Amino acid sequence: MDQQTKQALKHDQFIDTTQHGIEWASENRHAVIVAGSILIALLIIVVGSFVIYNNRSNEASVAYGAAMQEYQTPLAEPGQQVPPGIKTYASVAERAKAANQLFMAAADKYNMEPDGKTARYFGGLTYIEAGNNSAAEATLKQVAGGWNSELASLAKLSLANLYRQTGQDAQAVNLYNELTAKPTTSVPAGLAQLQLAEMYESQGKSEDAKKIYAKLKDKDGKSAVGMLAAQKLNPSAEPAALQR
Repeated sequence: MDQQTKQALKHDQFIDTTQHGIEWASENRHAVIVAGSILIALLIIVVGSFVIYNNRSNEASVAYGAAMQEYQTPLAEPGQQVPPGIKTYASVAERAKAANQLFMAAADKYNMEPDGKTARYFGGLTYIEAGNNSAAEATLKQVAGGWNSELASLAKLSLANLYRQTGQDAQAVNLYNELTAKPTTSVPAGLAQLQLAEMYESQGKSEDAKKIYAKLKDKDGKSAVGMLAAQKLNPSAEPAALQR
């Protein structure tokens, strides 16, 4: 087969393929249009969802920031001189109530955004400071049951401390042990055990507390938790961090 014939065949095959494509597109024109429309619609949805999520994330960040700023407002005793234009609160409870409203509003409005979830955690903390223990328990339980393990462990630790303060010792012990069994970066096992030991110590269960302190000291005496445990075992000794 000569070169000219080969080129002619290649040309004919190209024409046939192209023609076939044109015929298929003509016959399936409606399907092509529908498929294209669906693809464009999906693209619009994806892009639109991304834009909406970014906007809501930014709004959540602003709302959380405003609540945190309120939470960090300084305290001033009655009669204390305060520079002009500086906002203050007379008590921790008063400040907590004001900040709580902002935290919970942000949490309810942006409950799917990370800052909204963090705002709910601080809502639980400010409920405690405001003296509303029942609302604090319900709020912290909600955060503790969330998918974010780091935030959930912080909520469990705060909840355990709340139970400890309100005399619900069994619930506190269960949470401290749970945090010990499933440690996270935000709440290491040693921190949960240290809190448990301090609870035992406050209850007069000194031997139980000493056992925990000794384990923490022996496990990692150079860590912050280990040094605190060593200090608890020997309060009269100079802290390791200050020794030369």
